[in-house]
Amino acid sequence: MIKKKIPMRQCTGCGEMKTKKELIRVIKTPENEIAIDFTGKKNGRGAYLCNSLECLKKARKTKAIERSLKTTIPDEIYDQLEKELTAVEQN
Repeated sequence: MIKKKIPMRQCTGCGEMKTKKELIRVIKTPENEIAIDFTGKKNGRGAYLCNSLECLKKARKTKAIERSLKTTIPDEIYDQLEKELTAVEQN
């Protein structure tokens, strides 16, 4: 029986390799909009983050997401990500 390959991605905050399903994807759409992709299937350039506030803070401080997406990210997106991650951590 052939084993199915599990897609691995690197967190832009901590640099750890994890499965694609464990990470949150932030995308830059072809219209140059920044959005959070919960399905992992939307069109656009993507950057991945762990489900932790620490990784988000590291990525924001080092501008790692901005480098990955090759654009500047508005504070609203960071705030939205922070709300999502606090909701996930509380559950």
